[in-house]
Amino acid sequence: MTRGRLLTGDRPTGRLHLGHYVGTLANRVRLQEEYDCFFFLADYHLLTTRLDRLDEIEGNVREVVLDYLSVGIDPQRSTIFLQSQVPQIPEIALIFSMLVTVPRAQRVPTLKEVMRDLDIAQPSVGLLAYPILQAADILSVRAEIVPVGKDQASHLEVSREIARRFNDLYGETLPEPQTLIGEVPTLPGIDGKAKMSKSLDNAIYLSDAEQDVTAKVMRMYTDPTRIHPTDPGHVEGNPVFIYHDAFNADAAEVADLKDRYRKGQVGDVEVKRRLAKALNAFLEPLRQRRQQAVAQPGVVEEIIAAGSARARTEAAQTLALMKERMRMDYFRAGLGISTG
Repeated sequence: MTRGRLLTGDRPTGRLHLGHYVGTLANRVRLQEEYDCFFFLADYHLLTTRLDRLDEIEGNVREVVLDYLSVGIDPQRSTIFLQSQVPQIPEIALIFSMLVTVPRAQRVPTLKEVMRDLDIAQPSVGLLAYPILQAADILSVRAEIVPVGKDQASHLEVSREIARRFNDLYGETLPEPQTLIGEVPTLPGIDGKAKMSKSLDNAIYLSDAEQDVTAKVMRMYTDPTRIHPTDPGHVEGNPVFIYHDAFNADAAEVADLKDRYRKGQVGDVEVKRRLAKALNAFLEPLRQRRQQAVAQPGVVEEIIAAGSARARTEAAQTLALMKERMRMDYFRAGLGISTG
């Protein structure tokens, strides 16, 4: 039985953290069992909002791939590739850009959000075309499934519209990608802010050493209304207990801590120490897998090279088929241009 094809990825802005794990990475590991998965590092997408510190991208790509390996993404079962190593993607994006009007691109909800968050008065052409490049990422490998959270479902509508428009003009060629919507949880930062983020310096990274995890947990935000350890505390919305629920495998211990916390029978220090122990127990296998990968010289380069080669093959086939349907494959044979 042929498995459906799935694509998703990350912008290489730095190491991945626990928020990424609960939000996407754990689900990707499970999806490997059901789909032919393509996971890519979107370095071209990074340029749409960031043109400085580009010398950091190579190191960031390496860190993200190591994080992938540490959580259990298997390059023998999934394809890991670098967007900029697949030259067919921007060529496909160019063709797709002819199918989308400027007003339609301006109506993408996330465009205004990005411009607001980054204080961008006028978007670059690249930022405006972000969803078109995203469509090229997806359709270059003819992915049928794209996992997203409920709040991101609108991102994929442009890709679906492009596939429909191309098929209407030139015949059935491209799949219309479907969203795989999941309940993506948001992990608060250790400072109590709504979201864990590298830019806010409130993250626990998958690659953090044991002592660093413990130090971060011990300074975590808890219940601001609780002055003394004997005061009844709030469990709901308390970041320490949100983390316990997400990562502490001992459900009985968590239930006991919650009960005593509500009654004012346990202090924040003990609750945090138990959390640090649970988090380090969760992260230890990830650290070991990461160290095993680091101990193999060139393993990241090999994974990216192999994955990018497969993505190029798939994208070349897609582009050749598109041009054939568009009647733009003229003079191919005479010029010795391969369609594979």
